[in-house]
Parts: sequence; C-alpha cells; structure tokens
Amino acid sequence: MGQDLFALTKRMFATSDEIDELLGGEAEAGPRSIRLGSDSPIYAARLAKAVMASHPEAAIEVRIDNARETMRRLQEASVDVVVSSDPPMDGQFFYEPLFADYLMVAVPSSHSRAKDGLINIEALAHEPLLIREPASKTRAAMEMLLATANVAPDCLIELHSREAIREAIALGMGVSLFFSSECPPDARLAFLRPTPQAERAQLIGYVVCRVERRRTALMRAVFAAAETLKPLSPLPLPGLSHPVEAAPLVARAAALAAVRSRPGRRSHAERRRGPEGGAAQQT
Repeated sequence: MGQDLFALTKRMFATSDEIDELLGGEAEAGPRSIRLGSDSPIYAARLAKAVMASHPEAAIEVRIDNARETMRRLQEASVDVVVSSDPPMDGQFFYEPLFADYLMVAVPSSHSRAKDGLINIEALAHEPLLIREPASKTRAAMEMLLATANVAPDCLIELHSREAIREAIALGMGVSLFFSSECPPDARLAFLRPTPQAERAQLIGYVVCRVERRRTALMRAVFAAAETLKPLSPLPLPGLSHPVEAAPLVARAAALAAVRSRPGRRSHAERRRGPEGGAAQQT
C-alpha cells in the first residue's frame, strides 16, 4: 500500500508541475535543469550537447552507470530522464527509440586478420575472448551472437570496463566485441565486421522518462533534442514508440540463458586448472 501511495503522490506532483508550467509560462521558457542518466557515455554526451544547443541556459547533470543502475535511478526519481540500451518494458515509463547499433570485433593491429574488414564468427572459437561483467548489455549481445552461430569460445577472460578491455586487446591478450559507436579510432586496434550478424544481437537505445512527466517542458526539450540525433544511428531505427512489444526481449533473454548454460564453455581460470581441477599441463 505504501509503494502504491508513493507512486500516486509522485504522479500528482508531476501533474501539478505541468499545470504550473502552463500557467506560469515555463513551457515556452524551457527547462532550467536536467538530470540525465545513461548507460552509454557517447549518447549521453550527444544528447547533453543537443539540449545545450537549444537551451543554453539549462544546467545539465549527467550520470553514467550500467543499464540496470540507470533504470533504477529513473525508478527512484534521482534522474529526470535516461538513455538506456534495451531497457525492460514497463507501463510506468515512456520509451522513444534513439539509436540501433551492431557489434564489431576488435583485434590488435598486429592480428593476422586486422586488414580483412570482415571476420567469420566461427574464428572467435579459438581466440581468447575478453568479455564484460554479466550485467553488461554488450556481453549479452555478444553471447547472443555466439549462440546464434553455435560458437563456444575456448577461453573467456572477464574484465569489467570498456577501457580495460581496449587496453588488454592492445597488449595482445585477446579479442573482444564492441558496439560500433564505441569504436573510436585507435592505431593499436582494428575493428572487423562479424559475419553473419544476428539481428537479435543488435542493440536498441531509448530515451526513457516516466509517463506522467513526458509532457513537461523538460521532456519536450529532451525529446526535441533526441530527434536531431536519430540520423546518427548506425542502423535504421525501428518505427516504434511506446508501448514497445516485450516479446522480442523475452525471446532474447531465453536464448541468452540457453547459451550461458551450455556445457563446455570454460573460463581462462578453468583452462589454467586443467580438466581435473589441477594445474594445466604445459605444452
């Protein structure tokens, strides 16, 4: 009962804010401050810049977290709006597609395939594969891509940030996958398009706010700024607006659970321990 009352109270205050904006002329004046959360540093920066271009007087605060934490902040109203990758569908939120992206394979510039431009997914089975933490959307998409191609890498090494993985690739520790928008020029690395590219391994990013806030001056400014960024999407955006069908996300989650439970996948530590739990033999 307490949670329902709290949610109702927040909606009442949001409605009151909208009325105050309309009566006080704030709708025309634009937002005074914006608290933006995101799991994508690139799109957070782009959206903040676009808002500042149309509303230079607005103060903008940006918080970067993983996808789960980003949506939690929105739920708790510690941010006003978020850019979230493949967020859970919830009737209390309004979703507007912002970008669609695909995976690229990152290899050291000294790699034998570095100049090929393309790489078959099956080739990753025999490469040390550097992966993100389990909650990462990049890892989920990577595992979906591997599952679709029925590829189980021999060696997995878990690192917990894009920056750590990028440096590890440059040092020759292995290869990894990034979304194309996360592949800035780096002379130490080469980025290859994986084939085949599974549609379910692609990522869709959304601008998300609470339903009761979507008509406020703040959100109108954010959504107008987001419209100017859609042409930058690496892939064509789906013609979707809220409510978004949850079925494709459920199917993706089921396939991901299947690949994570597949026998025979071994981490780097398991390979070092050997088949019986002892030290691996040197060859």
